[in-house]
Amino acid sequence: MRKALVIASSLLLVAFALQFVFAAVGAFAKPAGGDGDYALHSITGMAVIPALTVLTTVLALLSRAPGRVVGLAILPLGVVLLQVLLAALANGLTDDAGASTPVALIIGGLHAVNGIVAVHFVVALVRAARKLAAPAPVALEPA
Repeated sequence: MRKALVIASSLLLVAFALQFVFAAVGAFAKPAGGDGDYALHSITGMAVIPALTVLTTVLALLSRAPGRVVGLAILPLGVVLLQVLLAALANGLTDDAGASTPVALIIGGLHAVNGIVAVHFVVALVRAARKLAAPAPVALEPA
């Protein structure tokens, strides 16, 4: 079960890394087509990452992982909720012409910073899962 936790948490880390790629795809799409440019980013953030987070949390519980590891496993779900809130605020704070305001741009920047923080949490989870799955050292008897 602990090896499965390592695999699932590693897949979660890959999903978060891909989020940055998918955000760049949306940002650099020419001609800009609107929300469709961010479809992969949205699907990964709204479906893949939450599903992997639930899976890692269940595996951490089944592995009888310490509370810290279980906390690290569930934490990405909270980060995703904050991401959705930040994106909605950034998109909602436009001027009358629909252009971004300085406040919207700052909140949009916080969306990116929150993503970076999330990656650090998942890296800590992967490290903790690997440590948990590592075989216990064998004590040698003196000769």
